[in-house]
Amino acid sequence: MTLHDSFSPAVLREDVAGLAASVAGSVLLPGDVGYDEERALFNLNHELAPAVIVVAAGVADVQAAVGFAGGLGRPVLVKTTGHQMVSPARDAVVISTRRMDEVVIDSVNRTARVGAGVLWSAVIAAAAEVGLAPLNGSNPTVGVSGYTLGGGLSPTLGRSHGYAADHVRSLEVVTADGKLRHVDAESEPELFWALRGGKGNFGVVTALEFDLFPVARIYGGAIYLPGERMADVLRTWTAWYADTPETMISSFAALRLPELPFIPEPLRGTFTVSLRIAYNGTAADGERLIAPLRTAAPVVLDTVRDMPYAEVASIHDEPTEPVPYYERGVMLREFPRQAEDKLVELVGPDADCAGLWIAELRALGGAWDREPAVPNAV
Repeated sequence: MTLHDSFSPAVLREDVAGLAASVAGSVLLPGDVGYDEERALFNLNHELAPAVIVVAAGVADVQAAVGFAGGLGRPVLVKTTGHQMVSPARDAVVISTRRMDEVVIDSVNRTARVGAGVLWSAVIAAAAEVGLAPLNGSNPTVGVSGYTLGGGLSPTLGRSHGYAADHVRSLEVVTADGKLRHVDAESEPELFWALRGGKGNFGVVTALEFDLFPVARIYGGAIYLPGERMADVLRTWTAWYADTPETMISSFAALRLPELPFIPEPLRGTFTVSLRIAYNGTAADGERLIAPLRTAAPVVLDTVRDMPYAEVASIHDEPTEPVPYYERGVMLREFPRQAEDKLVELVGPDADCAGLWIAELRALGGAWDREPAVPNAV
């Protein structure tokens, strides 16, 4: 019998019966009630079509799913939200972690311990209750585990603290042999190095513990300016950010915003440019620091304000419901004047790029350029 034959519906039903009896969660095949819901992705341009989905209720379910896949020689794909999925996972076993959603905040040691299915929104809210903040991403609906394993470039606190992966203290991981391993710098130094930045290639992370930071409020938001003034705004921003402190994080975005109801009326259906701001300091200092940006062009909308850290998702104001999109990113060593001119040519007011929603530049440097206390794969 070939591997493909082993995933025929009849054979699968027989094999899956044993798996289903051994897990506390659920096991789904194509056509089962709940299968389509569990394979759904945040990015609507892609879809999953796995042979089996295991909706894990805990570590033992993950171990059972890994053992099942290994016994049939099939790959395993782990899914929380599906922001970054590009493979259809045909003939694969998908482990859905969304039910593993425990969040424990230790306010004394300033740490969070979270399950594999936890979203950033849950961590931000729980940490904010005790005046702490994580190194979260720009979208609160992204899963903590996948984001952190990929490095985690926080647009709110990363410039002064580094990557989210730099501050992982330990991980619980089910490796391909089905064993649950506690992984930290002492117990499994090589695996600890690889997991933090190596994404999902070394096992299924079932929980992770990481540092939180004493930040209760932040001065942040976005300044929206006319798209026809893109060149002026871009040059003002690139000349400005190099002299700002590490507590100031900023980015520039060229936005072709569609006619969608969640987009504010002054911006809906327009080409605009946006300067995103996150300053971990007083509102007075933040206002003084960004004053030059507010004079780069007539302001269409200004949302920069002192806010509770719990509201940082409003800075980038990204979609929180599934949408279709393609995205690509690249790290640049520098961004000289020639690059500014080329960007304006490619995505500016006279460019023919109607299908492009956003082109964003995030200014890095600071702690992102420094080696962390415990080196990692980032």
